[in-house]
Amino acid sequence: MTEVVDDAEKARYEILVDGQVAGFAEYRRRPGKIVFTHTVIRDEFEGKGLGGKLVSAALDQAREAGLKVVPICPFVAGYIGRHPEYLDLVDDAYRETVKSAD
Repeated sequence: MTEVVDDAEKARYEILVDGQVAGFAEYRRRPGKIVFTHTVIRDEFEGKGLGGKLVSAALDQAREAGLKVVPICPFVAGYIGRHPEYLDLVDDAYRETVKSAD
């Protein structure tokens, strides 16, 4: 079973596989914004699409909370570039960090 949880104490979203932390996306909260700084998927979980599941769940939660996204993390920026349905979440000042998959 795979689930994504917000560990606010550690300031990161974690993706759990059968209860084990397989990876995380670190963030910093700012008024009205969430700044994604770093994403990690542990080596033994690479290649299973978990990074995308993690980031999409984190972005969905940002949308639900009404937060703008600042994608400092290259993985998050790249994911948004490949999934333009999330582009509207990106803070205008950081749109240039998102590369379109065109």
